Amino acid sequence: MGDEATAVADKGWLYHPDYPDHWERCPLYSMAEWVNGLAFRDIHFSPTGRPVIKIAEIKGGISGQTKFTQQTFDESVRVRPGDLLFSWSGQPETSIDAFWWRGPEGWLNQHVFRVIPADGIEPTFFYCLLRYLKPNFVGIARNKQTTGLGHVTKRDLENIEAAYPELPEQRAIAHILGTLDDKIELNRRMSETLEAMARALFKSWFVDFDPVRAKMEGRWRRGESLPGLPAHLYDLFPDRLVDSELGEIPEGWEVGTLGDLLAELVSGGRPKGGAAEEGVPSVGAENIIGLGKYDFSKEKYVPPQFFQELKRKGAAVKPGDVLLYKDGAQIGRKTYFDCGFPHTECAINEHVFILRAKHAHYQRYLFFWLDQEWMTQEIISLNSNSAQPGINQQGVRSLPLLMVPDPIIEMFDRVTKPLMDRLFTTCHESRSLAALRDALLPKLISGALCLPAALCVRAAQAGVKDAERFIGRVM
Repeated sequence: MGDEATAVADKGWLYHPDYPDHWERCPLYSMAEWVNGLAFRDIHFSPTGRPVIKIAEIKGGISGQTKFTQQTFDESVRVRPGDLLFSWSGQPETSIDAFWWRGPEGWLNQHVFRVIPADGIEPTFFYCLLRYLKPNFVGIARNKQTTGLGHVTKRDLENIEAAYPELPEQRAIAHILGTLDDKIELNRRMSETLEAMARALFKSWFVDFDPVRAKMEGRWRRGESLPGLPAHLYDLFPDRLVDSELGEIPEGWEVGTLGDLLAELVSGGRPKGGAAEEGVPSVGAENIIGLGKYDFSKEKYVPPQFFQELKRKGAAVKPGDVLLYKDGAQIGRKTYFDCGFPHTECAINEHVFILRAKHAHYQRYLFFWLDQEWMTQEIISLNSNSAQPGINQQGVRSLPLLMVPDPIIEMFDRVTKPLMDRLFTTCHESRSLAALRDALLPKLISGALCLPAALCVRAAQAGVKDAERFIGRVM
């Protein structure tokens, strides 16, 4: 045995995971084609075109930080919805992983493989196999980590022992785990739709002033309804716009500041010695990646006694709280917390403000007002320009706010509440489904949980209902 082979064997489980005895063994690299992305340069980028897909886009979707290109590259690095991607470089625990691409067509950046399973390998099964091997990938990358980044190289993929069963069993495993993933994906899309509906209503009423314009133009008359404008709302809205420092606003509405609305503006803290290994979850900017989206992999904790101190100063999160991140690279990021999501009880760290209005029914309006792009820029402009970027309470209280009559805010809150409630219920459900999937996956791939032979046969005939019944028995 050569020196390299001896080194691989010495690493034990990293390169030799557990599989059922009856599965066929082979190098992981031989089970698929692995196409690496391109090293793009500034000269390739343009304001529009197809997105360049990096790990940031894979995890967070297309954003304001995404690069685009009008150029055309080799078809092997064209990424389409439904492609299997493997990020092989980055921070080991949070970046190296397998993903289904759910976004638009684009071009693949370096440090990510587009993976095409070989003939005889069911794609969803292979995705599950890669997910099973994540601890191995993380361990391998961490062993080579030098400057914060780790790598899983082609040589590593050749040295990792993989295994696979006959196609019927592959399909059975794919059906069971794929059913859970499909439901999680359906929930994600539903949440996006619910969020879009709430945002559209906010924009219509408080940015475009559609109800007022409809009255001004004679399109909406007392006793009549328009799409999104029931007849009973008619008298709530004025019938003309007037000039203000924010531009035209409905007559009778006023321009004020957040300080006019806020009852509480508090920040959290961090215990001496830093975050704890366990205790009460503490929310920071790194956890929140969007409305109703929470990165549990970056969870940090504070001791229960310290949490009680934070609770006394109001820095424990309550349903309806609006959170605003006040310093560092995430300055201006904000989110809205609903009952029990992401936790029944959690704290915030010293980089976060909690904003609470004088009346609870203003909280949803407050979130959507602050989450406008121009308001985000206003928040960022409050940066003190010190070595550590940040904003203070005085600056937050000075931010402009459109003061809307209570009856209209109460109606907005009443209409958006079921949308937001359903959004967060869906988030809860997806979290439970993900926990079940993550518990089943290693058991099915390692052989700790064996599938009935009859299920494997039916899975070969696309027996999805059998997979659902199996999940029901496990639950």
